[in-house]
Order: sequence, then structure tokens, then C-alpha cells
Amino acid sequence: MKKIVVMPLLRMPSGHHQVAEALINMFEKQNKNVEIKKMDIMSYTSDVLEKIVTSMYLKWIRYTPGTYEQVYKRFINSHSDQSGLLKLYKKLFIKKMVLLLQEENPDLIICTHGFPSFLLNQLKLKSKLDIPVINVYTDFFVNDMWGKNGIDVHLVPNQEIRWELIHEFGVPERNIHVTGIPVHEEFLFTTKDQIRSSRKRILISGGNSGLGKISSLLEEFKKSKRFDYLVLCGNNQKLFNQISSWKLSHIKPIQYLTSRSEMNLLYEQVDAIITKPGGVTISEVIQKKLPIFIHSALPGQEEVNLTFLTNRGLVFEIDHEQPIEIQLLKKIANQKQLSICHKQMESYHKEFEVNEQGILVLIESLLDGKTYKHNSSLISHEYRIKQKGLSI
Repeated sequence: MKKIVVMPLLRMPSGHHQVAEALINMFEKQNKNVEIKKMDIMSYTSDVLEKIVTSMYLKWIRYTPGTYEQVYKRFINSHSDQSGLLKLYKKLFIKKMVLLLQEENPDLIICTHGFPSFLLNQLKLKSKLDIPVINVYTDFFVNDMWGKNGIDVHLVPNQEIRWELIHEFGVPERNIHVTGIPVHEEFLFTTKDQIRSSRKRILISGGNSGLGKISSLLEEFKKSKRFDYLVLCGNNQKLFNQISSWKLSHIKPIQYLTSRSEMNLLYEQVDAIITKPGGVTISEVIQKKLPIFIHSALPGQEEVNLTFLTNRGLVFEIDHEQPIEIQLLKKIANQKQLSICHKQMESYHKEFEVNEQGILVLIESLLDGKTYKHNSSLISHEYRIKQKGLSI
């Protein structure tokens, strides 16, 4: 039986895990003869270390976002794969990655985070690894942590990344496929057959970890007469209790949702969403063709995502100096604006060259060591696992 290892990072809920689970679900429904295992190199190294890193990361971006932004720009998205931070990561974790591969002996590795991709890329470039590796990107850009030249296949979210990988990093065009950011199949279902309310409903999301500046946003909506608001509080119990104490019929708090079908139904019940520019959430909402309003962006990757999304006309950025409900009305009640928004979303989807079935065919081809063809591009791989080659 063939084996695939899918590698996000850390255990906290994140877009990296959501994409990993979408791919696992996609493959398990089609191929019962393949073992798929999700693994985190940080937890494999040390459960205690993983918990410490997760706690530090969440506190860092919550309480001192400015310093996180500086570190991200200088070391992670600095247009250099030789930064001191990456060299330190390599020294600390590459031996653990080798041990993981020796123990698991996979036939294929899929990375949904740049850190494992970086480590595997180093092994590839030194001819220490002959297992095919796929990068599946979860943001609308590529930071410098992702491995590039040693990676066998890149599933990218847009044409801009394709161009960047080819012209700035020398990645062969045949190894790159524009797929968008994969979303779980649950969000492909449409159930809009319920009676629509006369009042527009707005979904407000601050992220599964309760991060995001939505408390101040809600203060403006407490006296609203125009919209009903559904607020995803994630794990932020304080926010949930605060909204519940208001006892307002037009603002409803919702705790952490684990069911994708419930989340999909929620998307189907609303007329727009106010959220942050996380790659997976935005991709889900674009799939549902909902107008997207950005209330804030976490430092680092979300800020870069926001630049891409606004440049492409896929989202509306909220101006906090102006009444927010007026901004919502001007967009939601304006059919011309909505039409432009939908056309931009359709244009974005037309960039995709490989659909879900194509991704499955590609993965199966790599597992079988066969040739995969798409749009006149050719990927030919004859792989063999170096049983004794996983060393440093």
C-alpha cells in the first residue's frame, strides 16, 4: 500500500490544517488503497515545544503585532532563503525531519506550510531525498520559507505566483499548476433554498483563535436598524460572553464551529462577510460568491494577502474613519458593484488550470511514477526511495 504524509505546522486550527484536511478528504474518497497521514514536524520533535511555540505565537501577534511584522518581513518574507533565522531552523530541525522520513517511509509528501517544505527542499538539493514532494500554498503569495527549486510540484493559487516561481526562482513551468487554494468539498455544495429575510445578514469572522479587532467594530452595530449580524467568536469566550450580555436580537454570537457542513450552511444564510484576509477563509467565501469586507489584517502574511486581494478587486477594505454600515450599504445594495465583484471572482476562478480531479490524477501519477499531462505541459518522474540515502 502506498503512503502519503501531509505536513502542516503546529496543532492549532489554521489554514494549513484546513487545506491538509481538504486534500486528505479529496483523496480518501477516491482511493482506498493509499494510507494518508498528517504529521507536524514540531510535535514530532517535542509535544512540549509545540505547545510553547503555539502559545508564544498567539501571544506575540495579539499583544505585540508590530514586532512580529518586523521579524516576518526581515526573516520570513525578506526575498532571501539564506537568512539567519532559516539557517537556525535548518540546524535545529533537519535531523528530526530525516528521522521522521526514515520512520514513516512515505511514497509522497505534501507540504501545506513553508517550514517542512524548507527542510525537505534542503534534503532534495543535497540529493538526500528521492521522494516526490508537493507544495500546496495556503496564501495568495509565496514567502521565502517555502522550498522552491528542489520541490517536484507546486500547486499555486494564482498566475502571479506561477510567474514569480518561473522568473525569479527558476522553477520549471512544467512543475507548476494553478489550482487556487484548495477548499474542502463541503463548501462546494449549494443549499440556498430557504426563505430569505427582508433584512440583510452579515457574517463577522475574527478567526478561529478569536484574533482580530472586532470588539470595536461591533460597538457601531449595537444600534443598527439595517442589518442582522452573526458573529463567529472562535475560541474567544470573552467576546462570546460580551455579545451575549447585550441581549440584542440583531447581533448573535456563534462559538467555535467544528462542522464544515454547519459552516457551509452559515455561508449560505448570509449576504456578505466581514473578515480578515486569511487565504483559506477568503477562498471559501469566493467559492460561495459572497461580497467580502476586510475589517483588519494580522501582521505578516495577512497584510500581503490583503494587497493581492484589493489589487484584484476581490475584497472591499473597510475604512474605519467612516461609518461602516454606510460602506456596507453602498456595496451590498448596489447591483453594479455586486456585479463587478462577482465578475472579479469569476475571473480569478478562470485562472485555475487544474480542478480537484486533476489534483488527484497528478498525485496518483506521482505515486505510480508515471507521466502526468496537463495543458500540453509534461511532468515525467521516475522515483525510487533511497532507503539508505536519508542521511545528513
